[in-house]
Parts: sequence; C-alpha cells; structure tokens
Amino acid sequence: MTTPPLAAPAVAKRRNWLPSLIWLIPIVAALVGVTLVVKLLMERGPEIVLTFRTAEGLEAGKTAVKYKDVQIGTVQNIRLAHDRSHVRVLVQLKKEASGFTAKDTHFWVVRPRLDTSGISGLGTLLSGAYIGADAGTSEDSSGEFTGLETPPIVTRDASGRQFLLRARDVGSLDIGSPVYFRRIKVGQIAAFELDGDGRGVTLRVFINAPYDKFVGVNTRFWHASGFDVELGAGGLKVRTQSLATVLLGGIAFQSPDDVSGPVAQENTAFTLSNDETSAMKEPDGPSQTMLLYFNQSLRGLSPGAPVDFRGVVIGEVKSIGVEFDRDEREFKMPVVIQIYPDRLRRRATTQPDPRFTQLDRWQFLVGKGLRAQLRTGNLLTGQVYVAIDFFPDAPPAKLDTTRNPLELPTAPNSLDELQSQITEIARKLNKVPFDEISGDLRKSIASLNRTLVSSEQLIKGLNDNVSPEMAAAVKDVRRTLSTAEKTIADDSPLQQDLRQTLQEVTRAAGSLRVLTDYLERHPESLLRGKPEDKQK
Repeated sequence: MTTPPLAAPAVAKRRNWLPSLIWLIPIVAALVGVTLVVKLLMERGPEIVLTFRTAEGLEAGKTAVKYKDVQIGTVQNIRLAHDRSHVRVLVQLKKEASGFTAKDTHFWVVRPRLDTSGISGLGTLLSGAYIGADAGTSEDSSGEFTGLETPPIVTRDASGRQFLLRARDVGSLDIGSPVYFRRIKVGQIAAFELDGDGRGVTLRVFINAPYDKFVGVNTRFWHASGFDVELGAGGLKVRTQSLATVLLGGIAFQSPDDVSGPVAQENTAFTLSNDETSAMKEPDGPSQTMLLYFNQSLRGLSPGAPVDFRGVVIGEVKSIGVEFDRDEREFKMPVVIQIYPDRLRRRATTQPDPRFTQLDRWQFLVGKGLRAQLRTGNLLTGQVYVAIDFFPDAPPAKLDTTRNPLELPTAPNSLDELQSQITEIARKLNKVPFDEISGDLRKSIASLNRTLVSSEQLIKGLNDNVSPEMAAAVKDVRRTLSTAEKTIADDSPLQQDLRQTLQEVTRAAGSLRVLTDYLERHPESLLRGKPEDKQK
C-alpha cells in the first residue's frame, strides 16, 4: 500500500520586523543604570587611605567624612594593618573634595570628648562618629594620610595669629588651655614641644582675631594657673583668672603700664614667666655674683630667698653651703648671692661717676660700713632673707678686690646679739654661789622665825596687862564727853548765863558808842560839863 505524496507547505510572506512593547522596560532600565553609573563615575572623586590606631566608632559604608558639617566623602572599607599596629580606612571622596588630597591635610575622628578646651562632639551621641577634615594648602598631593588622635585646636580657616612662648616647663598647661587678656579668653594653646637641648619647652599659642592686635613687642606672658598668693605688710592678696584656669591651667598676657608697643608679627617668640609679678618687673640688666660668710645657723634660708637693700629687692640667694676653715679651725657657712646693680641705678636720682670702676664703688661702700646681714622675713614660717645695709658701728673691714666672686663682709643680726647677751648673762649667773646664799637664807629665815615667836608672846602679854587699863580709860573718856555734852547743850545754865553776859556786853558797847559820839561833838564837856548841868 502506497502512501499518497505530501502536500507542499504553504509559504507565507514575512511581515516587516517590529519589537514587542515588553522589551521597552529592560531597555529603559538599562539606560537609567548606565546614566547613573556615568553620573557616579563623573561625580566620584579620588580615593584616599587614612590610618588610625583604632577603628572605634567607624563603620564601612556609613561613616561620613565632613568638613564644616558638609559631607565630602564616605568610608568604603576598614581593614587591619599587617603588623596589627593600626587600621587602614579607605575613604571615597567626592569630586568637589579633590582639594583634600593636599599633603598637609589633616583628618581625625570626631567623638564625644572632654578635655581642657571643653566638651566637644556631643552631636555624635545620636548620629554616630564621623571623620573631620582640615584642608591643607600644600601643592603636593598624597593618597595616604595619618589620622590625628585628637582634633586640632586651631584649624587653617581660623582668623588670628600664632606666637611662640619659651618656658622651663609646661606646668599644668595642656593643648587647648585658654589664653586670657584682662580675664577674657582670647586664644588657646595649639601645641608644645621639648627644645632640642632639653633645657626648656616651646609652646605655640593662637590668639583669635581681633584680639591679636593687643599682642605687642613688649607684651609679657605668664602662667595664670592656680592661685597667686602674696603675704605682705598690707595683708593677704590672692590673684587668679577663673575657676577653669585654676583647675586646668592657663596663660595670661598684658603690656607693662598698659602701653602696647608695635604689634608683634606672627611667630614672634616671648618668654613665659612663672607669675604676673616676675613677668611685669623691669629687665634686671647684668648681674654680679658675691660671696658671704656667716658664722651662724642658716636655718630658714633657702636658694631663691630675696636679697634687699632697705626694702628694695636687688637680688636673690643662689646657693648655701658649709666649709671648714683649717686655719681658724671652725666651720663657716658660705652663701652665694646674685645681685642686679641696675635695680638701684633705676631708682637713683644721680648717675654714678664714670671715673670710678664698680670695684672702687664697692670698696668705698664697704669702708662706709656696708655689710650683709641675715634677717627674719616671716615670723610664721621662719623664713630668712639677706639684707644689705650700712652699719656705722661695725668693725672696719677691707674688700679684697682680687677675689672672684667678690666677698662682702657680714654682720650678725640683732637676734644673734641678743642670744650672745643671754648666754653671757647665763654664764655670769652660773658663777653666783647659790648654795651658800641658800644656806644663809635658811639661817636668816630661822632667826626671823624666832623673832616672830617672841613678838607673838609680847603681844599676848600686852593684851593681858594693858587691855583692862585701856578699857577703864575708855570709860573715863566717855564720862568726860557726856559731861561736856551737857555743858554745851542749848538749855544748860552755862549757856543761859553766857547769853545774858553777851547781852550786857552789847548794851555796854552801845553806851560807849554814844559817849564817844558826844565827846566828838563836845570835847569841852570834859572840862565844863554838860550845858544842861550849868543851867540847873
């Protein structure tokens, strides 16, 4: 059985090709993706690597890099270094932040911090830590930076100027410690470092504008930390800047007599004094070292004690010691002092005669009685200082101008003289024979005791014999007084007779006065009698 032949297939003519609408969705998505990639690549800036000791607070893909609170990049990756000493943080910067690849750019992690400059980074408690940046100015670029462990005190966009301060040590100061002008905070310490010779430190301070114009070439800086206590004749004086300065330390500055000189240029170096008093004093000028020998105790005297001339401090004690004089076979106490003659010249009304040298002047002053003496400066603390003054009654002394340092004669103080006098009195008292005197005194006391006993017996006999007679005499006196009282009473006969007698005397005196008046008028009556008698 045979199969019929297959029919030829019908051929249809193909229509013109048109894509289906469903393909439009992936095409549009692809175009958008390409656009985003191109835009991302065009906006993408350089990549940099930051190294920190720890990655605390950092998170890849989330931690931002900010400058003035504007995000300029993002942390892409965090990994540990091969030696495990630090972490390496890969940061992707934006295109507009390409200037942050300058070699002197600084980066640091912003976290909550409490330091001498105050509390910072509190906003990161909610938003998390981020990396802060300070743009550099160098023309050289770099792709790797070492991050700062603490934020810089002064950023490059801050307005003001920096100055250098030389000091022996930093004391209680630290980076961020405030700088005050008239108790107003005008700056802070930006950095400090040890000098190359190890004999001091150099501090870099930043004074904000516009206060930097008050820093002149004659400005004085001093430690304002803690309390500046002064105990003098006027009482107790305490000076300080603020409570923060007392606790954390600080620096203050001012010009002498409030007269600022020319404005100091940036990076001008100044000396940092220990306190305001030493900072504001005038320059001392050249110094002169002198040697003093005291034959007494130096208790209370210490290096740094003042040396004054009648209340004016002209130097200080540098060192004290002890020496044994083999010739005299005794110990001497040498004291080395450093004085500044210019301190007296500034107060002198006349200039020294240029014809005489400094040694000639010292020789003349010593001849006039110039001596050094130890005196008590404070009775409470027992501190002693060296006083230089004139003692006209001091034994003559000659200055040896060949010695170096120059030896200035000394004089004992009044307390030592008083002690010597007391010692001499005690020595004389020891020579008094107190045992013999006490024996004689006991004998005298015994004799006096016997005398007192005899006196007591005599008084007792007088009481027994004389007392009755004295009682009878007192009775007679009382009777006599009673009789006299009756005699002189107002109603007594004697008083009445006396009154009558006085009346008769009064009448007689009146008659006598009449007779006297008549005789004055008629003296002839003594011879002729009264005229009336003749008529009769």
